[in-house]
Amino acid sequence: MDTNYLYALITVATGLVTAGFAHVIVKWLQKKAGSTDTLLDDIILLAVGKPLVVAIIAISIYIAITAFIIAPESMHWTFGDISFSGYQLLNSVFYILGAWILTIFTNNVIITYGKWVVSKTESDIDDQLLPILEVFSKYFIWFIAILLILTEFNLDITPMLAGAGIGALALALAAQELLGNFLGGAIITIDKPFKVGDRIKYDSYFGDVVEIKARYTRIRTLDLQIVTIPNSKLTSNVILNYALPDVKIKVRIPFSVAYGSDIKKVKQMLLDLAHEAIEKTSWVMMDPAPSVYFLEFGESSLNGQLILYAYNYDNLWDVQDYMNIRIDEMFRKEGIEIPFRQVDIRLRTLGT
Repeated sequence: MDTNYLYALITVATGLVTAGFAHVIVKWLQKKAGSTDTLLDDIILLAVGKPLVVAIIAISIYIAITAFIIAPESMHWTFGDISFSGYQLLNSVFYILGAWILTIFTNNVIITYGKWVVSKTESDIDDQLLPILEVFSKYFIWFIAILLILTEFNLDITPMLAGAGIGALALALAAQELLGNFLGGAIITIDKPFKVGDRIKYDSYFGDVVEIKARYTRIRTLDLQIVTIPNSKLTSNVILNYALPDVKIKVRIPFSVAYGSDIKKVKQMLLDLAHEAIEKTSWVMMDPAPSVYFLEFGESSLNGQLILYAYNYDNLWDVQDYMNIRIDEMFRKEGIEIPFRQVDIRLRTLGT
């Protein structure tokens, strides 16, 4: 047997043995890392383990072929000009191993720490974005690795970059609305203008948020109808959130009394009714205190407003109903006239 082939065989065998030792050491380190509090060491070892073994074997094969010149003349281009230490193939292998390590590391970081982060949020938008981020990072890393390999062999990558740019632009235009909804979902997750359970008003829709997805948000109206709204619409328009900064709500009770009524007496009566509601119901708050304002001289009435506060926006109609019934009863009892719009028609008979 040719001496070069013998040395090459010994080199490869040494590489296999070294790779075996490296595999054993990595397994031992992984067990040690499992007993630590942090997960970062587990992720690093998981990413480096197999690629390290493959790298040792690849290097030993490369050394065996190039150092002892056992490759056929026709294959020298794959290893570069040996006399000038060209390493195109070895560098390509390193690019592949690097992409492999980085992909495993990135995916494990996203899965491990990403799931930990999204578990802290109430929205499920980030749960849906996590797999998308994982796939995108994988394709991006391998795309860069392929470009580096092509560059290593002095191949022109300009057409490939141009094609990728055009493809990305076409995809972005075709999925503009879809991407807008995904971005809107991400903004909702980050800014948290509302969450599941909040009562919001968007345009003419008024109800409770029941579901927040990556592309849309669903609210249940007070008529128990489900309305699905694209997230891009919610992030580009005004949203009224009744649950922020808290669930307390200001209740306005307008009133009108006829001209000639004692407005001071009317205001005191309304305040008394408000304090009665505080004592007899569980809806009305003592602080802030209720107040009454005489606001304007109307066409046929004196107009004002009773202001009080409810503990929860769910009690809005309960408070309005209770107060309107008591105001009607009190005004009837005290003989206070509630004016209504009326038109007087006078007929005049003309002499013939």
